[in-house]
Formats: sequence, structure tokens, C-alpha cells
Amino acid sequence: MNIPIRPAHCLKGTLTVPGDKSLSHRALMFSALAQGNATVRGLGPGADVKSTAACLKALGVALEWNGTTCHIYGAGLHGLRVPTAPLDAGNSGTAMRLLLGILAGQSFDTTLMGDESLSRRPMGRVIQPLMQMGARIQAHEGTYAPLKIQGTALKGFSYEMLVASAQVQSALLLAGLYAQGPTTVIEPGPIRDHTERMLSYLGADVKREGPAVTVRPGNALKAKDVEVPGDPSSAAFWLGAAALVAGSTITVKNVCVNSTRTGFVDALQAMGADVRRENERMMCNEPHADLTVSASPLKAVEISGELIPRLIDELPLLAILATQARGTTTVRDAQELRVKETDRIQAVATNLRRMGARVEEREDGWIIPGPQVLQGATLDSFGDHRIAMAFSIAALVAQGATTIQGAQWADISYPGFFRELERLRA
Repeated sequence: MNIPIRPAHCLKGTLTVPGDKSLSHRALMFSALAQGNATVRGLGPGADVKSTAACLKALGVALEWNGTTCHIYGAGLHGLRVPTAPLDAGNSGTAMRLLLGILAGQSFDTTLMGDESLSRRPMGRVIQPLMQMGARIQAHEGTYAPLKIQGTALKGFSYEMLVASAQVQSALLLAGLYAQGPTTVIEPGPIRDHTERMLSYLGADVKREGPAVTVRPGNALKAKDVEVPGDPSSAAFWLGAAALVAGSTITVKNVCVNSTRTGFVDALQAMGADVRRENERMMCNEPHADLTVSASPLKAVEISGELIPRLIDELPLLAILATQARGTTTVRDAQELRVKETDRIQAVATNLRRMGARVEEREDGWIIPGPQVLQGATLDSFGDHRIAMAFSIAALVAQGATTIQGAQWADISYPGFFRELERLRA
């Protein structure tokens, strides 16, 4: 599907965004492993979350849906059933990696598969440490889906991660629920801590000491209702648009403001954007708040190191902002973008050049001078939801109309994104 987008003169409005995708995956999975029944509200409506739900149903978990609310009849840690066919994670790397941790310690065998894009994403970083716990996993060419998992007894261990990855950490902590003895994961830098927060909320024995997180088996998870806040990665597109388009002010209500997820907001403030945080509160062990951004002149920043995991999904959007900022923006240490739904480093550079921008592509990021005049162009989503949405925001400040090819990929995380974009035009 191709969608034309014209420049914007001003954006105004208040809105909510889909439920946080990372928390939606975890709320469904962990509630399925809990004893008792729970209601999860505010679930992300995208295809990735539906893939997780479909896998859980195939594992014998009863789910009742009503819009973005799901009632889950928990099966308990040892109540999953043998699926009758391979489990399909669709396009979701989170679903595949976290389910891998859960399935490794089961008493039955399973196969995990994904779509063409997910089947090109390497799984070795989670397979290798799971095998050190005793997991039996066969992968295509050693690292790719489909993954054949022979359920077996696992042993706890201590693992020092080489690359910061919340998905790898989460898979190991989930496998640790089934292991003999404690499992400790040592992080190389700050990563999303949703798994330890939610496991603790549901009664698991999870403790953090500095960069090390330890889970001890033995405690059953106890079902509790979960309220999923808005996805900060989805909110980022509107916050970024408000900062870019002169005269704009946008408020996004009820956003997850977990400090491991607010790297983009921090970067916006460092670039000189007017950002306000209001109505802060704690729900289900996660912080929520309303965020408002108003347009203001932007300046260049350097993004690297420990900040990268806190805004990894928002970096394509940040590259758009960099083209309109005064000075030269540098993004380093983001080589993980090469193995997302597409090679996002290359995709961003390709589309920016089609818009007439100057950008230097590096192995681990970009160097982008600004401000630059962007020209309307025909752009490719590369089958990636975040590329489709990021360049829709770029189109708002371009000269002339822009067409996003493959715009339907935005539905992966944000159904209705383009309708919301039109509503916000003043």
C-alpha cells in the first residue's frame, strides 16, 4: 500500500497511543504462566502482540479478547500443552526469543517459526546461552528460524552478556524459572527492565544487584490484573513531529516512562525541544505519565554508548530530527540496527538521500549535518514499521509531497497511525 503525505503547517492535539508492545508481550506470556485468572488492559493492537497470543493459544492457554483487553486463564509454569503444529511468531523477535526461553524447559518438544523477515534475523545470541543451561535447540544454519526445541531439564548459571539485549536477558530469566538453581544475568549496560519488574509483580523471586539480575526458581507466579501503558516508541513519532513542525504542540497521555525507555525523550531535551512531563504515577510496577512537546529550534547531539539501548527503536526518527537540527549529529554504537526488521542504518541513509539529504552511513550509525532542506520523494518502508512511520514524519517538513511505499507495515505496531497523523493537522 502506497500512502501520499503532504507537508504540515502545524500539528495540534491530545491523544493516546497503542499499549506498549514490550509490556504487552510480557503481560500475555507471564499471565499465561501464572496460577489463576487475570485481565490485561491496554494491550498493543499490532500484529506482533497477536502473534504472541496465537502462540499461547496453541500451547493450550485460554484467552478471551475484547478489543485491547484480554482475560487470561493461567496455565501455571507447568501447565502448557504440546502444540499440534509449529508455533508461528510472525514478525515478532520478542515473541520468538522470549518463547524460546519458556519452551526450553518444558517436558515436550516444539518448533518456532516466523515470517520471511524474522527468519533472516539471527537468534544465536539467545540460543548459545540457553544451550549453556542445557537447552536442546536446533536452528537453521546454526542461528536462524525455524527453531526446533527439545524440552529438557535446565540448570541455573551465571551469564555475562556481551551485548545489551532485553530480549536475551528476558529469555534467560524465563528459562531460569524452570532451572535447577539460580540464574544470574549480568548486563554490560542499562537495558529494559520490564521482565524483572513484571515477574516481581507476579511473585517471582527476582533480585537486582547493580548490573546483575538473579531469578531463583520455586515461586509460582500468581495472576494479577495488568494495566499496559502507552508505548513510548509509538509516542516518539508524535513527540518528534511536534518538535519538528513549527507552531506545533502535542500531548500524549498515559505513556510508559520507565527510565530504560525514555532515551528518546532525553535526546529531544538535549536537542533543545520543549518537553513537559505531567500526571506521573506508578501502576503494576511501571511508571506512567503524560508527555507534551512543543516546537522549538533543535541543535545537534551525539548519541552513543549506554544511551543507545534506551532509544534503539527511535533512532530512525532521531535521524530525521538530525536533518533539521543546527550542527552535525553523530550516532554511534548502534550496529544492532543492522539486524532489525531490515538493516535500519542502510534504510535510513537510502531514504534520506532520496529526499536530497546528506548523510554519512557508518557501520554502527550515521553522521548527519543540519539543518537541511528535504525534498518530497517516493520512499521505501523496506517492510519495516518504524521506517514507514519515521519517514512519514520526515514528509511533514519536506518540500512537496512524499509517498511511502509499503505503508501497511506500520500496522505491525501502530494500526491507525496514518489516520492519527491526518487528525493532528491543524
